Amino acid sequence: MTELSRRQFLVAGGAALVATASAAEPAQATGLAAMTITGTAVSTLKSFDSAMTTFMTERGITNGQLAVARGGKLMLARGYTSGGSVTTQPTSLFRIASVSKHITATAIMRLVQEGKLSLGANVASLLGLPTTADPRLANVTIWRLLQHTGGWNKDISGDPVFKDATISKALGDTLPVSQESIITYVTGRKLDFAPGSSVAYSNFGYLLLGKVIEKISGMPYATYVQSKLFSPLGIDRMRLGQTLTRAAGEVTYDSSSTGTNVMDTSGDTVKYPYGGFNLENMAANGGWIASAVDLVRFELIFDKPSVGILNATSIGRMFAVPETGVNANGWYYGAGWQVRPVSGGKLNTWHTGGLPGTYTLVVRRSDGITFAALFNRRQEGGAPSFSSIDPLLNQAASSVTAWPIADRFSAYF
Repeated sequence: MTELSRRQFLVAGGAALVATASAAEPAQATGLAAMTITGTAVSTLKSFDSAMTTFMTERGITNGQLAVARGGKLMLARGYTSGGSVTTQPTSLFRIASVSKHITATAIMRLVQEGKLSLGANVASLLGLPTTADPRLANVTIWRLLQHTGGWNKDISGDPVFKDATISKALGDTLPVSQESIITYVTGRKLDFAPGSSVAYSNFGYLLLGKVIEKISGMPYATYVQSKLFSPLGIDRMRLGQTLTRAAGEVTYDSSSTGTNVMDTSGDTVKYPYGGFNLENMAANGGWIASAVDLVRFELIFDKPSVGILNATSIGRMFAVPETGVNANGWYYGAGWQVRPVSGGKLNTWHTGGLPGTYTLVVRRSDGITFAALFNRRQEGGAPSFSSIDPLLNQAASSVTAWPIADRFSAYF
């Protein structure tokens, strides 16, 4: 999984005015690179189309998607296709990788809000994890898992959600390995640092949070999320993805990387997005599939608290500064969000996600603009940087001088 190490947000503005609209059109009609664009065009928001088509063309990306909201209203929902076998619609589904983490964090905060869980609770006690290999595991709390201060550093000991063959051999388990096998393997070894002393991005920490949600709620992880978070918002497309099977409306994933199949014992070489890793094991840390409009709809939990899923206290906890403080680059990791304080006590929040065949970005700006961009390829080899989509879309947002008045959410929910 990937995350941005630094962020620069531009100042956005603009008043709301009516915009023209059209059906799906080839991008050549507006002088952009050859690309099919679906969804309703908005003339005053064409800077977003320009940013997406330029970015995708320069990197040879076949499928992309964008949704933009402002003030809790959907302004734009677009699908972009360049030679792909599937035409991207505004509702097409993509693997969202680590963008899944803020969904898991929201579910944890909901359980805390319901009085069923404490953020200071010890994870080893909750899940019955042994502390014999490292007694410091008893100091790993829900807070520390949420904010990546639990004690695991993939740069030191590797990322266990990608160590299927190693875990299988060590435990004598057959492939595919289970989440339980991953937990047994990791908790049988020492932590990489004392919990709370440092920040290190940890997929394993969020895997444990998924297990906490199941233990406390008495429901499967996905069932709790869908019933408590998605259904109240009318989101019914989002679901956990599968390694070898595509859901209806899901795009294909493009990667030049290959790997040994971890989904069986064949030892076959496979395209990395289809068996080089086990997506089912990544449920809580990176397993959801969604459309961009689903994601900006989900962000109403934070952008429009009146939807009632999290109260002000819970939202404040999502963006709380960890015990390690703000880093040297001026941001910190909250609960499933990267957070940058800006003037006036406001916050810019964001998260990226990446797997072979997937690159995703969700941004919530302090001026009320929220956007999600999804792609069916991530940076490989000598390709131009994929992280540049962030400043490109922020520039597009800041260049808008006339925003639509109408809310387009009803077209998709």
